[in-house]
Amino acid sequence: MPDLWMPGAQRLDIGNHGAMDGGAAKAVGHITWDRNASAANPAPLVPYERLRDYFSKNPDGKAVAPHLLWDPFTGRIAQFFPANSRSLSLRDLAGGTRTNRAGSVVLQLEALFFPYCEVGGRVYAKLADTPCKGWPELQAWVHSWGVPNAWVMGAPSGFKSRRSAAAWSGSSGWYAHGDVPENDHTDPGSWPAFVGGGQAPRYEPFPGAGFFLNGDRPALGKTSPIFTAMGRRLVAVGCGRYQVGPGPKLGRADVDSYEAWQRKCGYTGAAAQWPPGPTTWAKLQVPNV
Repeated sequence: MPDLWMPGAQRLDIGNHGAMDGGAAKAVGHITWDRNASAANPAPLVPYERLRDYFSKNPDGKAVAPHLLWDPFTGRIAQFFPANSRSLSLRDLAGGTRTNRAGSVVLQLEALFFPYCEVGGRVYAKLADTPCKGWPELQAWVHSWGVPNAWVMGAPSGFKSRRSAAAWSGSSGWYAHGDVPENDHTDPGSWPAFVGGGQAPRYEPFPGAGFFLNGDRPALGKTSPIFTAMGRRLVAVGCGRYQVGPGPKLGRADVDSYEAWQRKCGYTGAAAQWPPGPTTWAKLQVPNV
């Protein structure tokens, strides 16, 4: 299982954990936007410690806390909720989608930034212009939870809203705060580019039904890193049936978990039984190994 707490981040567990609803794995990019500045009137960046303490100690801050506060100028990161809990930075109206819970994970990241902040005598108009220290590690941790390195609604470019309830309900990937249904913010305006080759997600191609079989039976005991990646995705989409693992050796829990996933995809009877098929495999989006 991926790390519930990001390695290297300061762990400031504020409690008040909440279960996720399951579904597409998501990450949401925010900026703190704690001051209004302009090109003509820039303002000093608010100290990292002030925002960290606001989210971890102040009751008002705890009520809107994200998973992570990230300082792109120094690489410091504080984490307030474990990855498998909802956080609280999205507006969530009664009766609609439960935005903070609408996925196997909805990892929310607040970058310490506002447009035209001044740091070390330099003014930064866009988050992407900052040193972006710590971003590769942050991206890798988010990706380990099954979130593809891709912006579902397109990479943030300017402060605007591109909300789609259909995309939000069914598509894994990154979202700008301005892309989330029920929310009225337009941040983050920009975001650093994904490390390692752009925005296209890389998924393991379907290896064929025979890969999963020994004759007409499940190939129990067979080892492959694909099984580990598959199992982690099954856990992420709420279909994991593991007491231990998942791991590289195919076991009964892998079979039970995948059959649960096929039923979740709408298959019944023999069609929902092992082995995996190309349609459900493509929907599972197993990261390339």
